[in-house]
Amino acid sequence: MGAVRTLAANEGAELIRRCRAGDGAAWEEIVQSYSRRIYNLAYRFTSRADAAEDLTQEVFVRVYRSLGQYDSKQGDLQNWLMRLARNLIIDDYRKRQRTPHNNHADDLADHSYHLHTPSRSVQQEIERQELGVQVQAGIDKLTPDLRTCVILRDIEELSYQEIVNLLRIPEGTVKSRINRGRIELARILRRMKVVAMSQA
Repeated sequence: MGAVRTLAANEGAELIRRCRAGDGAAWEEIVQSYSRRIYNLAYRFTSRADAAEDLTQEVFVRVYRSLGQYDSKQGDLQNWLMRLARNLIIDDYRKRQRTPHNNHADDLADHSYHLHTPSRSVQQEIERQELGVQVQAGIDKLTPDLRTCVILRDIEELSYQEIVNLLRIPEGTVKSRINRGRIELARILRRMKVVAMSQA
């Protein structure tokens, strides 16, 4: 996969206009620009490559059906698209918490090609992949409420207000869950000896 390219605001609006006019190349550019980021977010919540792929596809189906609702005056394409993605992925996550299944033995190595960085040595790349798998395993151990807030704040880098709007809970609750989630994750990673390894 190539490097992720963020589209400028006017470029996004133009691509949407072309998509509405039936231009397949414009749609392809939108998918290529955002599929990795959406996949990575979905993977954080599912911890399974197949489920993340399915969710990524579902997000793009939803986006395609919603092209007519996009209004560039209300924000750029990336914000609109990622808001749709987060809503769908978090809805899916909540549904799965209500009806959990045990198909958790996914091969995490399948995920690594989405994160490839050519400038690293092979050894660094292997270590980084192993660390990523271990951190994800630590995130998986958090309760659903803490996990959601930690992912949105520390991985997606949303502001507190954006998280409040997305989850529809008070700001104090968001901050509390983020703090508790960070403390709990650090404790889990220490138990797994991940922190010591990553600082070596």
